[in-house]
Amino acid sequence: MATEDKLVINGPVPRLIGAKGADGEIGSQAVSEVKETPFEALASICSVLVIGMFILTFLAQNFLIPSGSMLDALLVGDHLLVDRITIAPRPSWMPLVHYREPKRGDIVVFFGPGQPDTHLVKRLIGVPGDHIHLRNGIVILNGVAQNEPYVKPRPEDVYSPYIDDFPSVPTSEASGVTAEWAVDLPNHIQGNDLVVPPGMYFMMGDNRHNSNDGRFWGFTPRANIVGRPLFNYWSFKTPDDQMYKTGLANQIAWMGNVVLHFFTDTRWKRTLNPVR
Repeated sequence: MATEDKLVINGPVPRLIGAKGADGEIGSQAVSEVKETPFEALASICSVLVIGMFILTFLAQNFLIPSGSMLDALLVGDHLLVDRITIAPRPSWMPLVHYREPKRGDIVVFFGPGQPDTHLVKRLIGVPGDHIHLRNGIVILNGVAQNEPYVKPRPEDVYSPYIDDFPSVPTSEASGVTAEWAVDLPNHIQGNDLVVPPGMYFMMGDNRHNSNDGRFWGFTPRANIVGRPLFNYWSFKTPDDQMYKTGLANQIAWMGNVVLHFFTDTRWKRTLNPVR
């Protein structure tokens, strides 16, 4: 049986001027007003703040996409609401909430390895035990070539042995490889494959030729995974180099640009779009 949502008005009902009393006479008492004390007002504000902080800390959080590494699934200037529960590490104090392990194809928000204050967003390519290699830009997962319609096509005139035929020996073209990963990478290669170790995940961006991802810094520990983006709550046309424009003057100039061009440069068609 379907249920109905009912509007409930809480609080005392005031006695109206001129309403009949129990003796049938018209009363002349004024409506009494209940005023909120400063302490009660402060308590209400604190309650809202506590609930908001709980949601942003444990349940959901907003993130801004600063780079084009996940084109075309995510654009520079996308503002995302991220689910911080479903695939985050399961805490012992919240046993009744639904959790699942991260799976291949998930877009994941995580702390960058060795960067505890930096959030990254990439697509999960390999889970523990997976054998991975790329040939001419195509991901071969456990011996099977993957169909990845979300990957931005590689320009025909652009080729990098390290990026497109990974894993391979880092060359001068792969200058973004960290020193730690260059040393550790050979320990995880079996034959032609990179093997994902227990407790680790392998991430790559959809824009494979413009993505600083696992090929350059290695695996992502399970504990680093924060959550998964749910949807775009706002998307604004943003230059690719905006993230590098620091300083108060640049920030003020950018805020002015947002105010002036809010309606014309907001990508309205992306508003509330689910992230896949």
